[in-house]
Amino acid sequence: MITLDTLRDIILALPGTEETTSWGSPSFKVNGKAMVFWNPTHDCPVFKVPFEERDHLIDIDPDTFFTTDHHRPHPLVLARPDRVAIEWVRANLTRVWRAQAKKAAVRAWDAEQ
Repeated sequence: MITLDTLRDIILALPGTEETTSWGSPSFKVNGKAMVFWNPTHDCPVFKVPFEERDHLIDIDPDTFFTTDHHRPHPLVLARPDRVAIEWVRANLTRVWRAQAKKAAVRAWDAEQ
């Protein structure tokens, strides 16, 4: 099960990340860009993913991944906290961080790994 605290631990371990709020709910950013946020209406995380990946995730695992009319126009997918695999969460957040963080931060982090 993924919780807000688990998300916080994963994200804040990545260099340059910060916890903020978006629309009054917890969110996390790197380099001023949102990485993930918590949706209070559905009490679940909302992850950045390409449209094709979102549609694929929903097709293959609709018990875990879903979207809403509000989120559908955006490259986002919602995940049920009691179903989403921590490995998928970690991989997604790392991928988003790598795409949005400053390149020097990514190189430095890679050198430490």
